[in-house]
Amino acid sequence: MAAASMNTDPAPGGDLYLIVGYDGSPPASRALDAAARLLRGRSGRIDVLYVGHIPAIDMMSAEAIVEVEAGFDELARDLHAQASEQLRGQEERWRFERGQGAIADVLIKAADQIRDAHPGGNVAIVVGSSSSAMHRVVGSVAVSLARRADVPIVIVP
Repeated sequence: MAAASMNTDPAPGGDLYLIVGYDGSPPASRALDAAARLLRGRSGRIDVLYVGHIPAIDMMSAEAIVEVEAGFDELARDLHAQASEQLRGQEERWRFERGQGAIADVLIKAADQIRDAHPGGNVAIVVGSSSSAMHRVVGSVAVSLARRADVPIVIVP
């Protein structure tokens, strides 16, 4: 049986901007490695984005929210250091940001902002696939992105 050929030519023109959803988990680490490989040999940048999300914020006291936010800040510092170590020797064109809100919404907004700031560029969101059984029932960030984002989504197994 003959194998179907696949067009592997690079995308025409423009820098490549990759937004990586990153929480330090093994799937997120694989997504960051994949982004570094995708950027290799191209001009552009990786935006490593940690999104702190409080699912039931409307049910929390102001004091509890402040405490959770402080925890997010500390986790963001740890994740920045982890991403830095992971990318050391692989890729130097990256930056780390912390977002707040629904994860898919924040990733989509970041992609839209980068696309608007770099109209000739190519923008994609890179995330790891979820291995959580619960996500098969309620959906995962990757599924939500695939349904709603208007930029390419790379889901890394």
